[in-house]
Amino acid sequence: MLPPDWLVPDWPAPAGVRAVFTTRAGGTSAAPFDSMNLGTHVGDAPTAVAANRAALARASAARPVFLDQVHGVRVLALDASVPDGRQADACVTAVPGLACTAMVADCLPVLLTTPAGGVVAAAHAGWRGLAGGADGCGVLETVYSSFQALAQDRQGLSAIKTIAWLGPCIGPSAFEVGAEVKAAFESAQPEAGRCFVAAGPGKYLANLPALARLRLRALGVAQVYGNDGSAPWCTVGNPSRFFSHRRDAGVGGNGFGTTGRMAACIWLDRRIFRA
Repeated sequence: MLPPDWLVPDWPAPAGVRAVFTTRAGGTSAAPFDSMNLGTHVGDAPTAVAANRAALARASAARPVFLDQVHGVRVLALDASVPDGRQADACVTAVPGLACTAMVADCLPVLLTTPAGGVVAAAHAGWRGLAGGADGCGVLETVYSSFQALAQDRQGLSAIKTIAWLGPCIGPSAFEVGAEVKAAFESAQPEAGRCFVAAGPGKYLANLPALARLRLRALGVAQVYGNDGSAPWCTVGNPSRFFSHRRDAGVGGNGFGTTGRMAACIWLDRRIFRA
């Protein structure tokens, strides 16, 4: 059973596709990681993190697969043999009981499925991964390509309708960036400029969920649910519910920012889907 404070996406996913976004509630970590920290790299006690990850697995009745996220665009296809800690910023699977997992503490988690189910994906989208390289190909483009290929292979169709859910992230009133970030997005999509508001010389407030929606729309994903950029979705502005690296960075001097990590997970229910 999921803790009542965790977020369950409100979207038209089919029966058998399960998803959840963890919050600070429901774990065993002591302050300042209280209490559901899932990150092994932030200075929390390893035994507490292991207990929290085990609690997530029990609550979801699935195995969350945790990636070594590097703000890149690599996508990992998950099967039962894939261990935790493989380097990637997105994952995709058609294996029931394996949860595609994106850890965040300000970056945007993006979940994907189809109206028919059978294939799911998760992406960790900070601004670097979202913007991608000089070719404008970011993590959403790469995970969408892998997701579509697997869905077409499983369902035998040339085009698969995709639906997406955006989880909590740093909000547009808190995400101050430099002019180089705005330029990186505008180089691929000039219309991305409207997702930035001037905040001083060479400084802008960036709307990360709006930028993600723009990228998804360009891929043909018209059904996007979840984070609309409003205050309840902001990790920085809701300290009792969400961890935030930017809000808490440097507190305690441990070099990582004394804050935990949450996770967005999506998986196929073993009781409905078969491998």
